[in-house]
Amino acid sequence: MPAEQDLRIGPGVTIPVGELVWRFSSAGGPGGQHVNTSNTRAEVVFDAAGSASLPGWARERIVSRLGETVTAAAGDRRSQARNRELALARLTERLRDALRVQEPRRATRPTKASQRRRLEEKRRRGELKRRRSGADPGPD
Repeated sequence: MPAEQDLRIGPGVTIPVGELVWRFSSAGGPGGQHVNTSNTRAEVVFDAAGSASLPGWARERIVSRLGETVTAAAGDRRSQARNRELALARLTERLRDALRVQEPRRATRPTKASQRRRLEEKRRRGELKRRRSGADPGPD
């Protein structure tokens, strides 16, 4: 994904790259001297609450699900450019997930077998607690 291109999140939702803030730091973990001297870890920050490019419905949905600022980081690769791509892909995925319409759960009745298992587990747990308290010694 080229750095100059705007971030297309969904239909009618595009974020200009100018609204993204980048931070770079040294990546942790093994890697010898290279890791200690290179700022290869990339972190991208998007201020969803203050974004002028987001439609109102998208801003509300992102802020309610992810918060006012959304961040994504990558320090997996040795190359800063590759980590930038990974961080951008992770941010895009998080924003797409937040915009996805969640289907309402359809209430279903528990099966007879699941009711039986639940009641049997409650019975076993109650017996165990009675034995612990000394109220009912139970079968020996």
